[in-house]
Amino acid sequence: MSRRTLLGALPATLAAPALLAQTPPRPDDLTTHAGRLDQLRTLIITIGGQTRFANAFGGRRLDQSANIKSVSKTVLATLTGIAIDRGILEGADQRVLPVLGRAPFGDARDDLTIGDLLSMRAGLESTSGENYGAWIASRDWVDYALTRDLVSRPGGRFIYSTGSWHILGAALSQASGLSLLEMARVWLGAPMGIAFPPWVQDRQGRYLGGNEMAMTPGDLARIGELVLNEGRVGDEQVVSAEWIRTSWQPRGRSRWSGDAYGYGWFLTSFAGQQACYGRGYGGQMLVVVPALDMSISITSDPTLPARSGGYFSDLRALVDHAVADFATA
Repeated sequence: MSRRTLLGALPATLAAPALLAQTPPRPDDLTTHAGRLDQLRTLIITIGGQTRFANAFGGRRLDQSANIKSVSKTVLATLTGIAIDRGILEGADQRVLPVLGRAPFGDARDDLTIGDLLSMRAGLESTSGENYGAWIASRDWVDYALTRDLVSRPGGRFIYSTGSWHILGAALSQASGLSLLEMARVWLGAPMGIAFPPWVQDRQGRYLGGNEMAMTPGDLARIGELVLNEGRVGDEQVVSAEWIRTSWQPRGRSRWSGDAYGYGWFLTSFAGQQACYGRGYGGQMLVVVPALDMSISITSDPTLPARSGGYFSDLRALVDHAVADFATA
């Protein structure tokens, strides 16, 4: 497979046919567009592994570590793929409770799989949004998330919930004997030259799964390059190309954005080009556009909201602008 053949992993129904811009890149226009967004902190665009645009805004620096918020879910999905590649987990169809060493509940929870957690189809009441405070105030985040009411069957509808990702992180740690921090540093950080600082832990010492990771904007862009390069860094296969293709298959759909969702990636189109992205609170984004060999890393003020009808819509317009500008590169 070549880098661009990963496009075949994205169903054609997700986007209109690609429309290539007929004008050369206009980085000054893109800078002006980006500069109008008060929440924006950094924007990095790479094509074919080469940086084509990199700018920081509002007095920020490109080498400053940033809280990527729920883009952490995309990173955790990659760690899950590595665990499956290494035989630490059996696969996405493996049931979760035995991995955690938990007794059966005697209900649909017993059928919960790794893939259900990855695709946010656990069927459990969400711990995000208005429920987030009660969840993080609980004594045991894994137990609290697992014992929420079943509001759908596992593998059913998409329910956004960081608690599901914390369950997944706990399962990964249980199966591997490593903390999420150790996994991130050894499996991704070492081969990619990424420094992962410690982040939030629960009362049992488990690192939060699916939120609060930090890395520099350039390191975030390198995660995009990893998946565009079929999971390779140099001669090392960090995560399998098969896992990346699997992650980009639609399994649910967000009721807020309308975008499809795979394993840790939203699936959509920008400027007519099929794309996948991770998204975090405040306007953190990692976008990959396989047909253009393009990775876009965006960090924003993590303390302010970025709703689908607000700042996130502004970011979508910015990404549309960037993709259209560089489509002929």
